[in-house]
Amino acid sequence: MRRFMLLICLSVLLGPQLATAAEVRRVEIVQTGPDVRLNLDLSSTPRFQVFSLAGPNRIVIDIEGGRISPAALPLPRETGPVSQVRFARQSSGVLRVVFDLDRPLEFGSAVLPNGSSGSRMVISLRGAGQAAAPAPAAASPAGQASSPSIRRALDNGQGRDLVIVVDAGHGGTDPGAIGPSGILEKDITLAISRRIVALLDQEPGMSGELTRQGDYFVRLRDRMERARSVQADFFVSIHADAINNRQVRGSSVYALSTKGATDEAARRLAARENAADLIGGVQLSSKEHTLASVLMDLSQRAAISSSLEAGDAILNELARVGPLLRTSVQQAPFLVLKSPDVPSLLVETAFISNPQDERNLTSAQYQDRVARAVVAGIRRYFYENPPPGTLVASLSADGQRGPIEHVIRRGETLSALASRYNVSVREIRAANNLRGDRVVVGQVVRIPVQPGG
Repeated sequence: MRRFMLLICLSVLLGPQLATAAEVRRVEIVQTGPDVRLNLDLSSTPRFQVFSLAGPNRIVIDIEGGRISPAALPLPRETGPVSQVRFARQSSGVLRVVFDLDRPLEFGSAVLPNGSSGSRMVISLRGAGQAAAPAPAAASPAGQASSPSIRRALDNGQGRDLVIVVDAGHGGTDPGAIGPSGILEKDITLAISRRIVALLDQEPGMSGELTRQGDYFVRLRDRMERARSVQADFFVSIHADAINNRQVRGSSVYALSTKGATDEAARRLAARENAADLIGGVQLSSKEHTLASVLMDLSQRAAISSSLEAGDAILNELARVGPLLRTSVQQAPFLVLKSPDVPSLLVETAFISNPQDERNLTSAQYQDRVARAVVAGIRRYFYENPPPGTLVASLSADGQRGPIEHVIRRGETLSALASRYNVSVREIRAANNLRGDRVVVGQVVRIPVQPGG
């Protein structure tokens, strides 16, 4: 591990109507087994920064124009690795909330909707259930230090976590497409990507990582290499399509084309003498050119095949959310998909150029439904193709697939769902605390999957 904490600044820009002041209404520390989360319930979504400091070790949250509500006091007492919680109002008007830690810990952060106007800031402490970290390990063969995701994915006794890298398309100086009412694609993709990561982190045996945490520009190749550097099991890039014809709408999913794979293979093979490149854990620079070419080709073919299968699963889920532009996975030479050993997909969530799709994309409910569809597709793919040595492989072998989340479409009933998923209506009611059989369009219903189902 690294000796010092990586400084992560999350400058969040969620549009021109951000509140100038946010009241912290509640602060809580939630510990479930080895997992620890710091939750701050806010009256609105502020501009903020989250970072870590050493000497002493602490997580710091700076909230512009923030204030502490009397309802949030007293602050939580010592819990797990958090030894103290304190706050102070700075002369600049920034509210600083500090969580003192008993050891250095990596963290991830997300902001989720919470009620009609509020938001919840969630900070996940990684490795909180483990003992203090030893001295940093040597750099990996690829010349990169151990990453937070790899540390989080260490074996927990039943297998490691799957690492899913979620790429919020565009950002910073690259706004992406612009909708008829001025909505920017970069803001939509970040909002949906954050929801996907939050849902992934709730899945047993899975953890999500964002390629960008806020409104800033990240080069396409850096996004792809981010997934490879953390040894990701899967990469998904989130976008919102656009076209001059405003009548066109719907979702689509793309995998890498054969031509794109060939171009990338040639580039990497040409550069392998100057840069150690790993494909599936094999260092290409130590191999004879023909063997390296064969290894590259095998790895890319496997990655594309896996991408197409996972893409089908995600498309099937997106069909329950809204119309599809294409009913099968398309292939194109997108640079961001060219990782030779990480299954990768690009999801066009809808057409931001279509007025109806644009309205949907700005809806928190629709964003949540899209995020749940993507996660459900990823979950289905990995439970059908569990990588050896993962917790998902253990759960799959035991028949513990967890509940399926189904979004109700027009005309669907509980009895129809029970027949489709081979469970009883009573079991569906119990899983969702339903007293009757009434469901509404857009409602998320948890379907309890039977062992071995």
